[in-house]
Amino acid sequence: MKKYLFIYFFIMSTIFAQTESQVGWVAKFGGAGGFSPIILFPNYNAVNVKAGKLGMNKLSGPLFGWGGSGYVYVMIIDNLRLGGIGFSGFQSEKNKLNGFDNELVYSLGGGALTIEYTFPFVKNMALSAGIMLGGGGIDINIYKNSGSYSWQNIWENVINNTNDIDKNYNLSNSFFLISPTLNLDFPITRFLAFRGGVGYQFTFGNDWSFSNGKKLNDAPSGLNGSGFLIQTGIFIGLFAF
Repeated sequence: MKKYLFIYFFIMSTIFAQTESQVGWVAKFGGAGGFSPIILFPNYNAVNVKAGKLGMNKLSGPLFGWGGSGYVYVMIIDNLRLGGIGFSGFQSEKNKLNGFDNELVYSLGGGALTIEYTFPFVKNMALSAGIMLGGGGIDINIYKNSGSYSWQNIWENVINNTNDIDKNYNLSNSFFLISPTLNLDFPITRFLAFRGGVGYQFTFGNDWSFSNGKKLNDAPSGLNGSGFLIQTGIFIGLFAF
């Protein structure tokens, strides 16, 4: 299903690009940038199995990411626009167990080049199919702490190699991402527009590291940044739809 969706967007963009001059549609032009919140739906299953053993609630629901994006119509190819997007967000759970304050923080972010074709037959707004090409990462931070701390005690523990019962771990993964997208930009004025869109983020790369870059073995294969996404946005620029 995911493969067919990607092929569909590509074929449809090619067809409309070829027939545009024959029909006489007016090419879109302009450019914009703005605030682009994104909603992601990652797979938390592997993390939740371990979180449950700490008595924590499961991570669930969408992950809300904050970010920005922009684009400009290149004019060399009618209705083709290039741009970029960046985003990051997190979910967390906390609890207190056996005198320890436990916290689990799952963070997901990325940045990508955006390539989109705006369908010329849609008037007064921009319906665009495209793709995001870039990279991103996942960070999982695990904290198990108790009591209070001082600057001096922390450094003494490190220097003297003290076996500290408090634990702080960082697990991280970097990936390459490809995301077919379908976005609708609706102008309120010539210089202000709102966006809504959908897509699916495919991620590639299952190499994980621990804390200061040490290789992490046996990470679950299903622990990745792939998943359905929803784009929103408020854009300022020049809109000639």
